[in-house]
Formats: sequence, structure tokens, C-alpha cells
Amino acid sequence: MQEYKTIEDLGDLNGKVVMLRADLNVPMNENFEVTNTARIDRTVPTIKKLMNKGAKVVVISHFGRPEGKSDMKNSLKHVAPELEKALGKKVIFVEDCIGEKVEKAVKNMKADEVLLLENLRFYDEEKKGDEAWAKELVKVADAYVSDAFSTAHRAHASMVAAAKELPSAMGLLMAEEVNALTSGLNNPERPLMAIVGGSKVSTKLDLLNNLVKKVNKLVISGGMAHTFLKVLGYDKINESNSLVQMDMLDTAKEILRTAKENKCEIILPCDLVWAKEFAANAEHKTVDLDNIPDGGTLLDVGEKTIKNICEKMAECKTLVWNGPLGAFELKPFDAATNAVAKKAAELTTAGKLTSVAGGGDTVSALESAGVADKFTYISTAGGAFLEWMEGKVLPGVAIMKK
Repeated sequence: MQEYKTIEDLGDLNGKVVMLRADLNVPMNENFEVTNTARIDRTVPTIKKLMNKGAKVVVISHFGRPEGKSDMKNSLKHVAPELEKALGKKVIFVEDCIGEKVEKAVKNMKADEVLLLENLRFYDEEKKGDEAWAKELVKVADAYVSDAFSTAHRAHASMVAAAKELPSAMGLLMAEEVNALTSGLNNPERPLMAIVGGSKVSTKLDLLNNLVKKVNKLVISGGMAHTFLKVLGYDKINESNSLVQMDMLDTAKEILRTAKENKCEIILPCDLVWAKEFAANAEHKTVDLDNIPDGGTLLDVGEKTIKNICEKMAECKTLVWNGPLGAFELKPFDAATNAVAKKAAELTTAGKLTSVAGGGDTVSALESAGVADKFTYISTAGGAFLEWMEGKVLPGVAIMKK
């Protein structure tokens, strides 16, 4: 982390106003009740650290997709009580993020209070990365801290332009994320395995092209594996029973060729779970690759594939995971994802594996398997995690370099 600015680089914060860019874009039900507080909970240590240094903390965040218009459904007002509960400090909500209301609230702040400003995306200028607007946003503050790694792939005003205006640094959560992903992919202990699941090759193209040049073993699963199996000559896989992308066969062939050149071992399914329909508890059976029925649908990988993945994983020191192995949201087609997740957790707990996972479906799958707390690190990010794995520069991280 030596190349990035941290809170320690900000010097004396006693009495200073620090603007903290958090990600409080949490799930909420129709009664405006937060249904998962993970993102709130994980930014609390940064707020506490800043307060312990004597800083007055002003929290900013986006929420939902209000498209530049004020919208009560997407107001951060609904998040304030949960932030207050998690923090154990009074949280004052301000019904704007720039202007007189904010200036007045900051002026009247007490030392043991935190301000939460209204949704940044009520203004179009946020997504446009508007520098003049960012200047207005941060003019009440003396320093800027970013804890929103999950939005770091966007060059939004509050992520990049705001950081240019003030002495700036990464918060504890962002530093933790960058550190975990660096040790997981950029500077890992080898052998390094990646597991990539997903329905279509076309959506994970950049990811696969980057990983075959970086990892020692690459597990390709989910619907995208069908396209690779088709390339390898398994003709029983077709558009009637799988998610094979016939227009991506040449691309898959190229990825396999690049993997071979880079000595990356590709691990594909050797058996699959065929179901009569896409539904929970549908009639199903495990089939070899040469015996796949026409019609129906392929929803998971079989026992032989699970055993192979687990054995290969046991040979590795680091695992990076993005995407479930099958249709994990439908029982019993979560079996492979659960089994491999439990093996990863077992190896991690035994100190034999560093395991890093991220992406919405992946986190849900690991939580469903009951092992999310046993992985070395679970990223809060979706798109940013994916773009990091694709080898892309994230504007919100790059701005934090010394």
C-alpha cells in the first residue's frame, strides 16, 4: 500500500472537516427498510478512525438510480438510522449535498456527530464528473477520504474531481480492498487459480483474456463453459439445451490458444447436470459430455467436475473467484458452487489458501453456502472488482496514488 495515500498521510485532523465518500447504496424493501447493512458496517471503522483523530466527518454517497432528479424513493434519509445504529453516534441528515443547507449544518456540527448528505446522484453533474460542481461539493471540507472502492471504476465527480480539490486519502475499507486484490491477482503467492462463472462468454471476454495471461489455473464454468466445450468438439451441446454462443466459438478458440501460450491450465466441466426445465427441483440427471439430451437445459456441473476442481484447488496457494458454477439460485443446482466453496473455505481455514471473491452473485452464492466469513477476503464491489480482474485502471484508485 506504500504507493497510495492513506489517512496517516493527512497529518493532524483535529478540528478539521473531512468529507468521506462512502458507498451506502444498500438494498432496501418497499417499506424503505435496509435489508442488508454490509456496506454500512464496513465503512464504520473509517468513520470511527477519523473521529478518533478529532475530525468532523461529513459522509457523502450515491443511492439507486435517480437520474439527476430529487426522488424520495432514492433518498439517503432512509439509510441515516441504520448508519446511526452501526456507528453508535448521532447522525444528522442534510436534505442536500451542496449549498447553504450543507454549509449551515457543517458550521453547527458537534464533535460527536456525523453529517450524512443527500444522494449525490440527485445532480447530473455527479455522473458527468463535473469539476466545478465537485468544487462546490467539497468547499465545506478540509480533507477528502474515499472508502467507495465499489464505485472506483467510475470517474464521477465525487470520486475523482473531488479528490483533486483537497488533501486526499484512501479510507480503511478502500485500502483493504486494494490490498486484497493486489495480493490476490497482481502479486499473488503461486500457484494461482481463478474461478470464473457466468452465463455468456461475451460478458466476461476482457476478464478471460486478462486471466489467461496471469493465472496458473483457470476454471471456466456456468453457461459460458458450454461455448468452450463446443469448441473442443462436444457436439451434443447445442442451442436447444445450453447457453452456447455460436458466434463466440472463434473467440473461445483464441482464448484457449492464448492460455496454452501462457502455460495457463484451463479447467472445464467433464460432466454436467441436465434438467427438464429451468426451475427449482426440476427433474434432473448428471450426464457425460457425450450423452447430453436435446432439449431441457444444463444447470450445473457434476460430481466428477467438482472433484477435479477441488483437487486442482488443493494444489494452489491463491484463489480468486468471480461467478457461480451453476444456477445457484435454484436448488439443487447450487450443489457444485456449495461444494467448491466449502472446499475453498476449508483450505483457507487450514492456512493453505488465500481466497479472494467478489461480484454480487458470487457473494450471494458464498453466503448461501454458509462460508462467506471463512474466505480471506470478500469484496464489497461488483463492477469495480470485475474491472480490476480485467486489468483495467480504476479512476477512483489511480487518483489515490502518491
